[in-house]
Amino acid sequence: MKALYVLIMLYLSFSEALLAGHLKLEDYISSLKQSEFSYDYKTNKENSLKLRDSWIQPINFSYNYSKSNPYNNAQTSKNTAISISQPIFESGGIYYGIKYAGALKRYTNLSIDVQKRKLIAQAVSLLIQIKQMQLQLKQQKLNIDNAKINLLQIKKQYMSGQVDSGSLDNAIIQKNSAMQTYFNEQTSKAKLISQFKTISDLNYNKAQIPTFKLITKKIFLNNNLLIDEQNAQKIENMYHEKVVRSKYLPSVSFNAGYNWLTTNNQSFGRNITNSATTDYYNYGLTISMPIDYNAHRDIEASRLAYLKSQDLLIDQTRASGAIFKQVVQNLQNYDKKIGLAKQSEKLYSTLLHQTIQLYSVGKKTIYDVDTLKNSLKIQSLNVKIFQLDKQLSLLNLYEQLNNAV
Repeated sequence: MKALYVLIMLYLSFSEALLAGHLKLEDYISSLKQSEFSYDYKTNKENSLKLRDSWIQPINFSYNYSKSNPYNNAQTSKNTAISISQPIFESGGIYYGIKYAGALKRYTNLSIDVQKRKLIAQAVSLLIQIKQMQLQLKQQKLNIDNAKINLLQIKKQYMSGQVDSGSLDNAIIQKNSAMQTYFNEQTSKAKLISQFKTISDLNYNKAQIPTFKLITKKIFLNNNLLIDEQNAQKIENMYHEKVVRSKYLPSVSFNAGYNWLTTNNQSFGRNITNSATTDYYNYGLTISMPIDYNAHRDIEASRLAYLKSQDLLIDQTRASGAIFKQVVQNLQNYDKKIGLAKQSEKLYSTLLHQTIQLYSVGKKTIYDVDTLKNSLKIQSLNVKIFQLDKQLSLLNLYEQLNNAV
């Protein structure tokens, strides 16, 4: 069994025809939640484009109109100007700035993917837990039935003097405890349903559970959403460090402008000029390099952030590998539990068959038959519950698999 897990491992695949309409995993969260994530992706796209083109400077346009009356002579002035100061070389800063914008966009998109995946996994987990609770409630009803049967038998034995009152008290306590457990499970189920409804539009009674299956560890790590996110952050920090370095290196800007100036009745002392129009242009280059006392600290801080992101990537890879190993161990344990439940189911089936035969000849009571029937059903439900536990364990891997939807 262990060798089988090492060879096959976990592939998380989704059954396409879960519901009529071929429900996708993202459909487990509400349309409102999906819309919110859609806005996050669109906002990130616009912010990325804005950052990518931030090196392109605006064209400045200005218009000024003034009126005055020196020497009792009304005069007007109109001034229109267009200018631009555009960096054309920043020691690689423009190139790395564009690269940084793209890297930041990818990292932010992956971060949104992570949050979306967590919410989807939460919705699926709640649905599985609700299904489990429904099975457990069926089990508990059977336990209550067995406790009631046991109480009836103890009462008869007590009335005939075969047992004392202590045995009767224990039977009553056992029945009441079984009922209290049932009520507690109903409360737990109600809480799960309430949580599910806050993030999903699906009807929990009709919604089917997705089926996750087995793949290799290599596929899991090579298609890991959290590892990809951390790697994207490392690349983002790498380009950010280069952008910071270029900020303190020489840069060249192209400057250009055009001006129009029109005056009417302009006064120079007592001399008056009826009107004048002047237009002129200017252009040139500006070479600059900042001398900043904190430049080294700024560069060093960005370099340290990049180095840290390298360690975080290694750390995340280790963490994901550890989660994979833990899930495999969990699956092995659940398989053992399923095997034990099936053995018990087989045993109860044999005992039930024999008890029915003994009952037919008067050697066993109907209570014995009913108790074994209930016990057999309980073991059958145990198998289903453990199978759902396996799906919950596999769901931990789905949260990290970047191509599962």
